[in-house]
Amino acid sequence: MRLRSGVSTVLLVLVASLGLQGAARAGASAWWTPALGSQPWQWELSHPLDPSSARDMGTNDTLPNGHAAAAPVIYDIDGIINPAATVAALHSQGKHVVCYVEVGAAGNYYSAADEGVSTTYYDQLRAAGVFGKKVAGYPEYYLDIRSSATVSIIESMISQQCAAKGFDAVETDIDEEYMSRSGFPLTKADEETYMTTLANDMHGLGLGWWIKNPDDTGDSYATDMFALADAVLTEQCNQFSSCGALSAYVGHKAVFNAEYHLKPASFCSYDDVHGFNGARFNLALTGVRKPCQ
Repeated sequence: MRLRSGVSTVLLVLVASLGLQGAARAGASAWWTPALGSQPWQWELSHPLDPSSARDMGTNDTLPNGHAAAAPVIYDIDGIINPAATVAALHSQGKHVVCYVEVGAAGNYYSAADEGVSTTYYDQLRAAGVFGKKVAGYPEYYLDIRSSATVSIIESMISQQCAAKGFDAVETDIDEEYMSRSGFPLTKADEETYMTTLANDMHGLGLGWWIKNPDDTGDSYATDMFALADAVLTEQCNQFSSCGALSAYVGHKAVFNAEYHLKPASFCSYDDVHGFNGARFNLALTGVRKPCQ
């Protein structure tokens, strides 16, 4: 792992001497973790968040019972197309902000100007020769997460787009790549090594880590990464009956569930009972949401 600060050094020593659980406990006060209980949230990735838009901000939404929903206290937004000024504006309102980035694949979605770098991360990764197969249905390519070049470029992206802009945490998309037809012979151990490296790096930067869809793997990945993950974002766990795989997190770490096709009335009772922060979103994640609480 490439060390960024003394905090990263301390984390590595703790991991070696105390194990992952000890490292997570020791560093818990160094970054924000969402509280348990109802944490109204907004997830908008399709465009730069407009703090003056009621739809983007989720301030005119209703609950399944027709009552007005509480305004979100957490915003999960694209880390590249949203500037530091948006993060600061949300912070000024007492909100926490999560930085969405892809860590297991790369798409040619952004310009160098968008990213504020001389060469896009996509082009950096392509030049490093770490592209695998194309992601089905998306203009993206899986990454060889065993490569030190991948780790270095993704860590730089998180530092430049998430930490430097003042985000509180990172939602790492495609962080269970070993279950996909990536073109690489990846194992769960490969994924856990990669995500442990990234999680420790994020924590060293003062950022929390939101693990993504660990319930999809059907093995011990969710529980293996429990010590390092600060929250979970799962998609459609009710629709696909995978919510139970997150049982280790219930009552210990915040779980955020996004459903796309089920009506809130059909899944909110489950989410509410289990302490999940459930909401229905549209697939484009344009800011339209129907929260459970």
